Amino acid sequence: MKFLNKPLNKKFSIIDEGLTIEGAVNDHGNLIVKGIIKGSLDGEIIVITEEGTVLADTRAKNLTISGRFEGHLNVSQKLIIMSKGYCSGEIVCRDLVVETGGILDARISRL
Repeated sequence: MKFLNKPLNKKFSIIDEGLTIEGAVNDHGNLIVKGIIKGSLDGEIIVITEEGTVLADTRAKNLTISGRFEGHLNVSQKLIIMSKGYCSGEIVCRDLVVETGGILDARISRL
């Protein structure tokens, strides 16, 4: 079976509803946040769903917010705030997209 010798694609993790994590979260793949993260978050591709909340100092390559984010945020590529998303704090990012209805209440700097 050749597929066993191939490297696996990026990791995929979920912080599910009802789960609260306090402390440092490091993920180097795709992370879906449906629960709550408090503390610090470091990841590649992060999606905060409508149910999700992140109250953390965060670094990411790409971040999509459909839920709630509060804290310091550094996104090296693209930050997307969806129509039901809320983002507040201090943001440093390269590209920023805010859909109609999305709320952005932050101090913003560009990379």
